[in-house]
Amino acid sequence: MSQILPAGLKQIDTRHLSIVWNDGHESVYDVKDLREACHCAACKDEFTGVDRIPPGSIPPDVYPAQISPIGRYGLTIGWSDGHDTGIYSFEHLRELCPCAECRAGRKI
Repeated sequence: MSQILPAGLKQIDTRHLSIVWNDGHESVYDVKDLREACHCAACKDEFTGVDRIPPGSIPPDVYPAQISPIGRYGLTIGWSDGHDTGIYSFEHLRELCPCAECRAGRKI
């Protein structure tokens, strides 16, 4: 089974990031949703999974200031609010795809 990897990445506008995957699927993310989905130890308790980010604490106009690859498994994003410790694995990013097809295929 081949690994699903990004084939292309682009900032569509200040609010949206697009990843085209090597299987042809395109995921378009709202960047604030991606920031809120960070699961680093500062954002999510690593033992309980409880969010550590107080509701409303992420600025509504947050945006990725820098995006860098991490090996062949993910991306790190430096955010405009100063946060930069999260690693977004490709698997996690694909699971976060907000399109109707991917949402319908998720287990609740």
